[in-house]
Amino acid sequence: MDTAALGIIAPHPPIMVPEVGGADAEVTCKSAAAMRQAERLLEAFEPDVVLLMSPHAPLARDAFLIDDSDTLSGDLAAFRAPQVSVSPTGDPEFARAVIAEATASGIPVAARTSSPVLDAGLLDHGALVPLSFLDRSGRYPIVELSLSFLPLDTHRMLGRAIKRAGDRLGRRVAFLASGDCSHRLTPDAPAGYSPRAAEFDAQLVRLLAQADYRNLQDIDRELIEAAGECGLRSFITLGGFLEGTDAETRVLSYEGPWGVGYLTAVAASPHLLDRVMTPESGHKGGKPGEDESPPVALARTVIETYITERRVIATPSPKGVLASRNGAFVSLHRRGDLRGCIGTIEPTTPNLAEEIIHNAVRAATEDPRFPPLEPDELGDLEISVDVLHEPEPASMADLDPRTFGVIVSADWRRGLLLPDLEGVDSAEDQIAIAARKAGIAPGERLRIERFRVDRYH
Repeated sequence: MDTAALGIIAPHPPIMVPEVGGADAEVTCKSAAAMRQAERLLEAFEPDVVLLMSPHAPLARDAFLIDDSDTLSGDLAAFRAPQVSVSPTGDPEFARAVIAEATASGIPVAARTSSPVLDAGLLDHGALVPLSFLDRSGRYPIVELSLSFLPLDTHRMLGRAIKRAGDRLGRRVAFLASGDCSHRLTPDAPAGYSPRAAEFDAQLVRLLAQADYRNLQDIDRELIEAAGECGLRSFITLGGFLEGTDAETRVLSYEGPWGVGYLTAVAASPHLLDRVMTPESGHKGGKPGEDESPPVALARTVIETYITERRVIATPSPKGVLASRNGAFVSLHRRGDLRGCIGTIEPTTPNLAEEIIHNAVRAATEDPRFPPLEPDELGDLEISVDVLHEPEPASMADLDPRTFGVIVSADWRRGLLLPDLEGVDSAEDQIAIAARKAGIAPGERLRIERFRVDRYH
């Protein structure tokens, strides 16, 4: 059996999506930060398909429903954010393999495309919220799976069948278990209050931190009922999927605002976890890319090659995020001080790999504020790459310098400032600095746009 496996446990409150929650999304900032870590892990794992189990997918009491559609799509229009949309491809072959493996094990399972009332191909918010953080661009094929009211042990058996289906087809499968914890933590919780809700969440977090998925099935039934949870069955199914692999589990965050518990955790091989999840995982002196995310590893290779050999490397065959098409900024620091930063607001090349190569050379040699890098500066060079999402029109009230970058325009002049910069604490600061960079005088009429970034350190 292939022991490679990736699991992600993800909360799904729409309010944590910035376009939905606005300033309220900051309340779940720990969950959002943990999801960004999970995104890096997913990218490094390079799955062939993501099996997504959602409590809000169409549900049958006595069977699991699996979506074998060719394409899937959905948006958060029901939460006043139609611009948050995801349209991945499906993987019908893998879906049918799961159905075959489950059926052979006596597990009731059916295809969503077999019924016109099951909305095959339509993603629910239990899928859309995690995907908006993990894969908004739809890079990975998705197969969505429902829960059921079958016994908890049957969910664990289904997880094992999913792993066998992936092994049989030679697929690298990432299992995304969407689900929230207790919905009854506080007197103002949406599902009412139970004094035992916090007890359930504490037990759930403890078992997952110990990777004790088997004993999730043995949590007291009255405690489960008191909690009003929606994620336990997803987590148990993930546990079955991870059986026989070398995956370790790490809980990244837990928080309980608004009376609902939100848990984010990941499970992967120790090597992958140590390489991707280590905080402050800058270059340690090994080979470029050995302990860095792919965008940063590529930028470092480009810069080191150009500064020492005066040549631009050939573009590697792009995969994962490097195959996407986005604008990108490459930022260089030494000993805490900026040493160069140049980028592109919109894509100018066929893929992100080429965008990074072009901008890395320019950041190292053409930033007018600094002289070109010298070879003796490479040893302690810190590199980050910001991959830009598509800008959208905004007003001053829509800005948050920690979450969004800003672009200001006046006629042909255009200035940009990245988000989450030290010393930039207000939208007014953002606008003033971006305008000054563009040569726009105070008081001139401005067009404002905001954008999100995926930041790789």
